[in-house]
Parts: sequence; C-alpha cells; structure tokens
Amino acid sequence: MSYAVKEMFLTLQGEGLQAGMRAVFLRFAGCNLWSGREEDRHKADCTFCDTDFVGTNGDGGGRYPDADSLADKAWEMWSLWIERAGGFPMVVITGGEPMLQLDAALVAALKARGFRVSIETNGTLPVVEGVDWICVSPKAGTEIRQRTGNELKVVWPQNGLDLEAMEGWGFDHLLVQPLDGPSMRDAREACIKFVVGHPRWRLSLQNHKMIGLR
Repeated sequence: MSYAVKEMFLTLQGEGLQAGMRAVFLRFAGCNLWSGREEDRHKADCTFCDTDFVGTNGDGGGRYPDADSLADKAWEMWSLWIERAGGFPMVVITGGEPMLQLDAALVAALKARGFRVSIETNGTLPVVEGVDWICVSPKAGTEIRQRTGNELKVVWPQNGLDLEAMEGWGFDHLLVQPLDGPSMRDAREACIKFVVGHPRWRLSLQNHKMIGLR
C-alpha cells in the first residue's frame, strides 16, 4: 500500500495528556468529514477544522510507496539533533482522518524502528490493532465507532454531543478542549465551568499555538 502524507515534522506534542513530549508528527492527507476546501466547509460534518490536510505538498509530505519507506523517513526525523541516546521515540499519526490510511503494515514498520505509535482520530473508523495510544476527538452528528482508548478529547462546545453519556465509554482519560475561533474566550470559560462541575474531566489547551510550535 502507498501512503499520501500531507506533512511530517519533528515537534513537541502540543495538547492532551502527552503534551510536551518530543514527537514526529505524521499528518496524512484526506478526511472523511470534510474535503478540506473552504467552498465545502458549510456542508462538512466538521465545520470548525483548522488544519490543512489537502494534498501532499507540506514539509516531509509526499507519496510514500510502502510502509518501510515512510517509517524510515519518520525515524530520520526523530534522529534530528539528538545529542545522546535515550528517551521514548514517539510518532503521532494524525490528519485529516488517519484511519483512512493507517494499516497494520505501517504500525509494524514504525514499531520495528522503536517508535511508540500514537493516533489522533475522529473515531468514525475503528483503530487498527497495535497502536499504543489512542486519542479520539468526536464530532457532533457523526457515528463514533471507536469508543475505547486512552484519551477522549472533546472540542467544546459542540451542539449535539452528550459529554455525560460519553463518561460510559471505555477511555482512561476524559478531556475538554476549547473550540478555537472568534469565540475562544467564551469556549475556554465554558470548558472551565464544565470541568469544575464534572471532576472526571480535565482541561486540555493547545499549548503549541500559545508558544508558536507547529
């Protein structure tokens, strides 16, 4: 299988439970909830996405012919600037929707090179076996098929999502994250108010945006 990658780069994880960890971000092109084109946003299942996942023209992007070539590139990026051995090599698979492309062959190739494999998905497609960290970010109005994992991260507020019902899903950690945009202050206050009243949840912030990381 070949893979269409929008971009791939070395950074620090910016949000969620793994915030601050060194990681290779591997962003696949394509999504099943939106074409990624502004003229289609009004009819998308997710209207607030702020990520460019169209095409393969980003840094590290391209069409990779097989799992080994993509895993080799990811390892090459992880190895940048390392002064001494150690740490926990991590690759974060994201998109778009990564489960349109992520398969067992790529998971195996990444793990063979020592990576801990993490995924950020909208949950509409089941996650392939072997992924070490599953983060699901559900979108209102969609059928969530992946209801187990490590981290449920809900962009909030979203009309049509029942957060209290989601407490019964099989996740280790429950997070709400303010919806970015013109009403960010109101969204942040809504998240804080929710967490204060629902102590099983915690607040997630997009730290990478605050400090200027990708």
